[in-house]
Parts: sequence; C-alpha cells; structure tokens
Amino acid sequence: MYSRYPHVIYSVDSVVSVQAPEKQQGNMTWLVMEFVLVGFSNLPDLRIMLFTLFFFTYLITLSGNVTIVTIIHEDRTLHTPMYRFLAVLSISETCYTLVTIPNMLAHLLMESQAISIAGCRAQMFFFLGLGCSHCFLLTLMGYDRYVAICHPLRYSVIMRPTICLWLGALVFCCGFSVALIETSMIFSSPFCHSNRVEHFFCDIAPVLKLSCTESTSKALVIFFLSIFVVLVSFLLILLSYAFIVAAILRIPSAAGRHKAFSTCAAHLTVVLVHFGCASIIYLRPESGGNHDQDRLVAVFYTVVTPLMNPVVYTLRNKEVRVALRRTLARIRGSQNF
Repeated sequence: MYSRYPHVIYSVDSVVSVQAPEKQQGNMTWLVMEFVLVGFSNLPDLRIMLFTLFFFTYLITLSGNVTIVTIIHEDRTLHTPMYRFLAVLSISETCYTLVTIPNMLAHLLMESQAISIAGCRAQMFFFLGLGCSHCFLLTLMGYDRYVAICHPLRYSVIMRPTICLWLGALVFCCGFSVALIETSMIFSSPFCHSNRVEHFFCDIAPVLKLSCTESTSKALVIFFLSIFVVLVSFLLILLSYAFIVAAILRIPSAAGRHKAFSTCAAHLTVVLVHFGCASIIYLRPESGGNHDQDRLVAVFYTVVTPLMNPVVYTLRNKEVRVALRRTLARIRGSQNF
C-alpha cells in the first residue's frame, strides 16, 4: 500500500521514512531512505579550523600531484615505465581525494550532513575501487623495480609499452571488481537500525552496522577480500624487494648499491605508509565503538597519506627533482624571452 506522501512508503510490515529512520511503532519499522554523516559534528567549535587545515592540505596535495604529472609529461627523460606508473598513481590519488574530501569540506560548513543512499553507494564504490587499485598499482611498481634491478638487460622487453598498458588496465579492473563485490553486498539489504553513519564518509564498517539483516557473514567475506587485497599485495611487494635486496648486495661498488637502492626508496616509503594505514583500518578487530579513533585514522589515510605521494617522490627522488628544476628553468627562460 502506498502513501500519498512522497517520502513515505507503507508496506505490510515496514514503513520507509527520511524523518525518523530508527523509530518503531508496534510491528512497523522505519527504514532508512538517506544517511546522516556524523563526521565532526561533535566538534562544533573546531569546524572552521578543521576546514582551513583540510582545505590547504587538499590544495597542496592537488598541486603536488598535478606537478608530478606535468613534469613526467614534459620531461622526456622520465618517459619510462616507472615514472608513467607514478603519473598514473598521482592521477589516481587525485581522484581518490575527490571522492571524500570535497564532501567532507562542504559538510564542515553546512548544517545538513545528509547523503542519499545512492550517493553513499557511489562514494563507497569509488573509494574502495581506487583504494584497492592503489594496492595493486604499488605491487606493479614493485615488480617494475624488480625487473629493472634484477633483469636490467631484459627490462625494455619485459616492460614494453603494450605490456605496461595491459598491466595498468588489469590493476584498475581488479580494484574496481573487488569494490563492486563489496559495495553490492553491503547495499543488498535495506537499512533500519539508524540513519547515523559514525564517519565523515561512507566507509564499510559504519554503513554495514546499519543493515537490517544479519551482517556477520557479509563482514567475514569483506574481511577476507580485504586480506586478499592488502596482505597478498604487500607480500608480493616484499617478495619483489627480497630479490631486489639480494641483487643489490651483489653489486661490488658502494656507489652502485646506493644508486640502485635510491630508485626504490620513494616507492618503499609510500608502500609502508599506504599498507600500514590500510592494515590498521581494515585488518583489525572491532574498535568497540571508539568512533573518534576511527575518524582519526581515517583522516590520516584520506587526507595525510595522499599528501605523502607528491612530497616523497619530489623530495626523495633525484631524477624527479632534477626534472623539476629543468622544467622551472625552461619556464623562466621562455618568460624572459
């Protein structure tokens, strides 16, 4: 039976409503039509300060990623698989931040914290898809370093452009396939426990808790998928670096060993930060309702971690620094001319 009111749908045993999603009357349950992202609403006095801090961090992240992509595109010495993968990582990081940060900044300034279920589903899908793709892409970059150091004479054959293109496409296909499975499972049943998502974006755990049906089996499947994505990717990277370290130790000169390792230092730093954060948030027991702790960790991997990529690769990579100085000198020269 349908109501004359557009936002309420009556059925035999359920009522769907935006206004009171957790309310029950007799045997009638109010099902959730939209979510409310709690975010930082418990810190009203700090919202302007948080907005300013996150906004400028976001601008630095965007500027850094755009700079890396521009340098790699303009400088022909960086037209190698390693730096093309880095450009893809920078573009992917930019998209990753676009999924969560602008919405978070808007909610810090607005009274309404609502997000539709469709919007929440889309946000989760792209967030998980890009996050999983980052894990696979970092694994691919580790394999690229393995081939470059352990098989330098065959590098141009193994990592030829066609192979790199196919591998890059496979990375994102796998990442978004995992995201599609997880998102479909989470949104396969209605939500009725509450409409309050204890987070500043639609992440797995806080949304899954609101499901009307038993979510233990879904949580287990998602947990094992997370193990597959995070641990398997990390173990493959460790395996690549085990071979890399063995090859570097066989280099007779100290200068040669230092040069070989310097090409891996930036990648290894990003790997440790990325997989460390992913493990803390997705491969851990329940936090026992410590929502503030969850949000603090989430701020780190959605705001701070994306900033690490351009900072690490520009400060710790000599070739990128040289290319940046060369590009800036060329720009100044053209302006003087």
